[in-house]
This record gives sequence, structure tokens and C-alpha cells, in this order.
Amino acid sequence: MEASGKLHADDRIHHGFTFRSVLAEFRALRATVLRLYEESGHSDLTDVRRFNEAIDETMTESMDRFAVQTDMFRDQFIGVLSHDLRTPLGAITAGAALLAAPDDNPERRARVATSVMSSAQRMGRMTGDLLDLTRTRLGGSIPLKRRPANLQQVCEEAMMEIRAGHSEAVVQSRASGDLSGEWDTDRLTQVVSNLVGNAIQHGSGTPITLTASEQDDSVTLAVHNGGPPIPSELLPLVFEPLTRGAAEAGSQSIGLGLFIARAIVSAHGGQIDVRSSTNEGTAFNVTLPKAR
Repeated sequence: MEASGKLHADDRIHHGFTFRSVLAEFRALRATVLRLYEESGHSDLTDVRRFNEAIDETMTESMDRFAVQTDMFRDQFIGVLSHDLRTPLGAITAGAALLAAPDDNPERRARVATSVMSSAQRMGRMTGDLLDLTRTRLGGSIPLKRRPANLQQVCEEAMMEIRAGHSEAVVQSRASGDLSGEWDTDRLTQVVSNLVGNAIQHGSGTPITLTASEQDDSVTLAVHNGGPPIPSELLPLVFEPLTRGAAEAGSQSIGLGLFIARAIVSAHGGQIDVRSSTNEGTAFNVTLPKAR
């Protein structure tokens, strides 16, 4: 029962269950089994007592495991967030000190001001990611503002932002077919940015390919890099928070990019998956219906 309880808790955490929803699941299971037992005509209280003892033992182990894993996730998340916020906050503090000092060099002051703004925007993106994480973890979905849009234009806008922050990266983009639909363009730009940014981070300098194409009543978006493959044990968890590279040295994310990308795609009624191997590299594929 102990092993079953731990496996149950791990599975429910992976699928985003809350503490209350896990308890409700056990209550529903107990009520259903007891009702079926009563309807069967049996009246042996020994069987009922054994069943209740087994349910209580499994529930206790599951709740203990759930609490331990949740606390560990919280502590890890706070640690990663504190680490990643320290860098832009330090840049803002240093930049403010330089701007406050007497300086007749306007070019230097402009560079410092740009750096401060970039760091502030990065902190803003982190807090936005936290809000999205909170919405989805509480059982909600990413809010959307749908309007007629073109996926090619979304990709072009995202690429402008990406090239500004990763001038050294080689990103090739291709588009084909009718890529119009009803989507939240800001959110889709976030998906493209997160996927391409992840490819740059883990692509080891290999060229990145961004492909958008039409497929019947939907459009597909694919982002490919030729870097080291995702370890097989991490593939089922790659869309979970803090799974891959969140705490890597020099990382500029808090490990929420793929998690949020999946939430945005799901809110649009679409699907996202990943394939990764040594021979073929890593490819994230998104399918979006054109209409809601």
C-alpha cells in the first residue's frame, strides 16, 4: 500500500491535481465501492473493515507523499526564482548607480539606460510567468483575446524580439499555405518566443529552424534544433515547471517557458508535442485549429 500511495501521489502531482482534488478522489472511490458492495447483497463487515483500512492506509501514504513533493517543489521554485531575479536586479542597481554619477558621456548613459530597461523587462516577464503558473495550477486556463490573425506575422514579430536578444543565434524561418485563423496574437508570440528561446538555449549553437504550415482546418508550427537530445527520462516531463535547465548556470529563465507554451496551446484547443533523438535533434510541434 505504501508503494501504491506514493505512485498515486506522483501521478496526481504530474497531472496538476490539488490536495483537495486528491482527497475528493479517495472519497469518491470509497463511496462507489461501498455502494456497489451493498447492492451486491453482501453483508460481511469484515470485508468492509479491510477495505476501509486499505483505503485509509493508501490515502495516508498518498497525502504524505503529496505534501512532501509539493513542499519540495515550492522550495525549489523559490530558490530558482530568487537566483534568477538576483541577476537583473543587480544590473538595475548597478545601472542606477552609474546614471546617478556625474557623467558627460551621453552614449555611455544611453547604453546603461538600455541595460536597465532590458533587466526590468526581464523581471516583468518572470512575474508574468508566475501569474500564468498560478492560474494553471489553480485549475484555471490562460486567458485569451482572440481576433483574426496570421501565424506568419506572429512568427515574424517574435523573431524580431528574439534576434534583438540573441543576435548570435542562427534562426531560419519558413512559411507556407494559408496561415490565417482566430487566435490571441500576443499569446502565440509568447509560444514562438518560448520555443525558439528554448531551442537556442539547448541547441549548442546549431541552426534553429522555425516552420509554419497549413494542414486542413489547422496550422502547424515546428521548432527544431540539432543540439544534444533531451534525456529519455525527462521527455514525459519536459512540459512541467523546472524540468530541464531551469537552474543551469547562465540560464535566463525560471524554467516555465515550455509549461506556459503548452498552457497557451491548450487554451486555443491545440496540441503540442516533442520528439528528440541524437540523429534527428529536437523538434517541438504545435497544432492549432484555425477557428475556435
